[in-house]
Amino acid sequence: MENKILFTESQKFKQWWLWIILLSINLLLIYGFYIQIIKGQPFGDRPMSNNGQIIGAIISVLVTILFYNFKLQTIIKEDGIYYRFFPIHIAYRKLTWDKLKLSFIRKYSPIFEYGGWGLRFGIMGKGKAINVSGNQGLQLVLTNNSKILIGTNKPEELNEILAHIGQIKV
Repeated sequence: MENKILFTESQKFKQWWLWIILLSINLLLIYGFYIQIIKGQPFGDRPMSNNGQIIGAIISVLVTILFYNFKLQTIIKEDGIYYRFFPIHIAYRKLTWDKLKLSFIRKYSPIFEYGGWGLRFGIMGKGKAINVSGNQGLQLVLTNNSKILIGTNKPEELNEILAHIGQIKV
């Protein structure tokens, strides 16, 4: 029997303010690197060591590359839900339907419920959240009562698919 893909979604960090912060830090550190290492002039009133300038610029660029490569992927198949937050999860995590007690689409507050976006752990029993943007998600409650919220930018489509296969459980 074929395990047909019913829904797929791929999301990346797209908050404009995040990219402004990351790129501003990169520009500042690369400019400091250029002034101090290439031109040979101290950068600032209390300049960092040359090694510090090099390490700071490299770390800044690597963090930006990491954020650029973060990707939340969700797949709904006939046998369950597959998700991964690449590059933290290299392989997909699989949740079969029999491991789910509840599953439904809900609005949530990324900041107040989970402390932001990314791979997060909520306070006061909210469980784990994996999200990169927005405030809509697929709330899952497993049979062991642990909770996982997977962010989505396609809540209507996801709800329709889950309802069609009889997997909206509230």
